Amino acid sequence: MATKPTRDEADYETLTQSVHGEVLRPGDDEYDDARSVWNAMIDRKPAVAVRPSGAADVMTAVAFARTHDLDLAVKGGGHNVAGSAVCDDGLVIDLSSMSSVRVDPASRTARVGPGATMADLDHETQAFGLATPGGVISTTGVAGVTLGGGMGWLSRKYGLSVDNLRSVDLVTADGELVRASEDENSELFWAVRGGSGNFGVVTSFEFELHEVGPEVLFGPIVYDYEDAPDVLSHYDRFAVDAPRECNVWVNSVTAPPLPFLPEDVHGTTVLILLACYVGDFEAGEAVLEPLREYGDPIIDAVAPTPYVEVQSSLDELYAAGARNYWKAANFTELTERTVDTMVEYAGRLPTPQSEILIHQVGGAINDVASDATAYPHRDAEFVVNVAARWEEPSKDDECVAWVRKCHDALAEEAIDGTYVNFEGDRGGRERDAYGRNYDRLAETKTRYDPQNVFRSTQNVKPAD
Repeated sequence: MATKPTRDEADYETLTQSVHGEVLRPGDDEYDDARSVWNAMIDRKPAVAVRPSGAADVMTAVAFARTHDLDLAVKGGGHNVAGSAVCDDGLVIDLSSMSSVRVDPASRTARVGPGATMADLDHETQAFGLATPGGVISTTGVAGVTLGGGMGWLSRKYGLSVDNLRSVDLVTADGELVRASEDENSELFWAVRGGSGNFGVVTSFEFELHEVGPEVLFGPIVYDYEDAPDVLSHYDRFAVDAPRECNVWVNSVTAPPLPFLPEDVHGTTVLILLACYVGDFEAGEAVLEPLREYGDPIIDAVAPTPYVEVQSSLDELYAAGARNYWKAANFTELTERTVDTMVEYAGRLPTPQSEILIHQVGGAINDVASDATAYPHRDAEFVVNVAARWEEPSKDDECVAWVRKCHDALAEEAIDGTYVNFEGDRGGRERDAYGRNYDRLAETKTRYDPQNVFRSTQNVKPAD
């Protein structure tokens, strides 16, 4: 039996001397910050964390982890709900120092560092009236969102984040820096567009940008939950013919104490239609009219809103520090049975912060063939995310059980697959996440990472 390589303080000192950024050990001032992630359920303690100053440091860190047989995790924004950004007794590469964003307005492209957040990206691109599809929480890391697919308010019009990715620079398992694009290392480029972090550490992303903003039509339409079955059925019919400029998400949730909601609604279960229209406001008003005039909404707060405000509007509701567990399912339609299931489980939310959230997808996302990128779910029209959020560890079992039971009930009407960025378990749903592309991903894994160095996410194992 092969003996694991040993490591001692001299090895870590050599690592420290070899890295221009920071090398952090337990007890160091910044160690806890480097190992902390968005989901408070995750409390893993790596042996060492490296904060690279550039690609050379990433190469050194990957080589060190491989040489010393250390588990390796990569932290961009640290937002992954399953906590794939950190590991126990291994090495964490914390990319937060590599957060630069450089926009070329002439070519409408942006070069983005792997530690950048959506707030960093949107701030720079909106200075030129440009944007690219990404996450909808501004503190989310661009890297994690993109590598899993990347869906947001712009996706029905412009596709997923991976559909707007033009190239990456990536450190492979053997510590080499390579460039991947449609014309160079094309199979690797195919794999990183939805294959999550299985193939290396991306040190730079190149995105295509689109004219967006500075304002879009955005806001909530809120209904009493007793109207939910009827409104959800109407929403399903509306979504079938909605233009790509229109994206409406729907949330079954306990009403937070937001200033635009009447006080007597606070703390009750409500149905929130969150509408976004990217385009001419007059056209958007006409498109959204069938939703806004339907039934008897409690409030309609749809209005022209700066795009950067749209991108941060949900931040407070999804702030770091709470415990979270999610599971997701894909749908082509919201059948009566699916609606009934959502209403049933929304009637017993385990905490006021828990929710059942419908993401409208389709449109430009589904223009792309299912095997054109590693992200395979090009037939879905909705992604339903069942999400529990709570503070007390004593509620862990209750909240996780609620999510799993609701997900299992919804799955009876769902199509195959799950969205890897919404999967709360660290492993076990690889075939669901990568679908029909799994076997090809495994072959690519064999070529670029035969020892399975990058295994902290929904792991694709080498084919051999």
